[in-house]
Amino acid sequence: MELKRVVVTGLGALTPIGNTIPEYWEGLVHGKSGCAPITYFDAEKFKTKFACELKGFNPQDFFDRKEARKLDPFAQYALVSSDEAIKDAAINLDEVDKFRVGVIWGAGIGGLETFQNEVINFAEGDGTPRFNPFFIPKMIADIAPGNISIKHKFMGPNYTTVSACASSANAMIDALNYIRLGHCDVIVTGGSEAAVTKAGMGGFNAMHALSTRNDSPETASRPFDATRDGFVLGEGAGALILEEYEHAKKRGAKIYAEIVGGGMSSDAHHMTAPHPDGIGVERVMLNCLRDAGISPNQVDAINTHGTSTPLGDVAELKAITSVFGEHAKDININSTKSMTGHLLGAAGAIEAIASILAMENGVVPPTINHTTVDENIDPSLNLTLNKAQEREIKVAMSNTFGFGGHNACVLFKKLDA
Repeated sequence: MELKRVVVTGLGALTPIGNTIPEYWEGLVHGKSGCAPITYFDAEKFKTKFACELKGFNPQDFFDRKEARKLDPFAQYALVSSDEAIKDAAINLDEVDKFRVGVIWGAGIGGLETFQNEVINFAEGDGTPRFNPFFIPKMIADIAPGNISIKHKFMGPNYTTVSACASSANAMIDALNYIRLGHCDVIVTGGSEAAVTKAGMGGFNAMHALSTRNDSPETASRPFDATRDGFVLGEGAGALILEEYEHAKKRGAKIYAEIVGGGMSSDAHHMTAPHPDGIGVERVMLNCLRDAGISPNQVDAINTHGTSTPLGDVAELKAITSVFGEHAKDININSTKSMTGHLLGAAGAIEAIASILAMENGVVPPTINHTTVDENIDPSLNLTLNKAQEREIKVAMSNTFGFGGHNACVLFKKLDA
């Protein structure tokens, strides 16, 4: 059967460097760091005392108090970002066939704050099981797309993909496939995460995954730099409206880009560490290119997973060199995590959005905080260091990898480029 074309017609973002798409893009191109000392709780006794929190987000600007209490922050973020994307897509909710509109969302953890607080309350009590009646529905990862569909009465496929930091990229790939196989006209996709909590920070600290650059938090996320010492935890959400091309054209929708392919693979190597030779990462990019029918020399930009970990950054760049050969030197490679931190299950969504906006505006956001050359990294690669670079982008790739060896890659193309 002939696959249908799929395009992006709406975007929404809630990030540590901007709470809307225009604010997010402004932060990206100006190399804004979203990292600062933690304000959500007293982090004095934690190894890492900083994170990329949202700035100026007040749930009561979007929900009444009663509704907000029924929603974990990760679900609040999902609703806010998806509302922006739906509005941006200018979909007439009274005319669209809601049986053919789905919501496929990514979350690596889900309601961590809810789980943490309920367990603490029980442990500090007298042993009587007094739990919030909304404990379970607030915590479960699938409640985010559930709430989006309930709010808008979307009755197509509805579920959450969970693959750690690859979760929202997997959600986008599933959404792409449902539409191009003809099962849906429109899918709200993306991801959200809210893990800047005592449990989140403590857990990642215990496994030595986080930077401990407490004397300079704003420079702690430093992908590809020789002095990098771990990732910076972030939070927020990104939402994309994927739509069948003819459906979008018929209603005169604005089209940001075409999503032309998605790839998946597994490292099958280690619970948390990447394969040192980047074999799984190499394979996921090859799978994505093959799925899209795009040759390696057509790719102009890659937003890497680039978490700022000693092992991960080198393995990914090795894989890029292996896949793209000499053309790798002509690709603008960057890591927007240098600004946003690592949004875990939401990373794939906000980084795909960054790639789409880079394509639309002809500007590649920088990899900030680079000061020291890593001798293990090929110096001929253009890592878009410290300053944004103007460039026409016709094809852009976005990589995301998760604990457990989960790899996902998505590819976007200028419409008819």
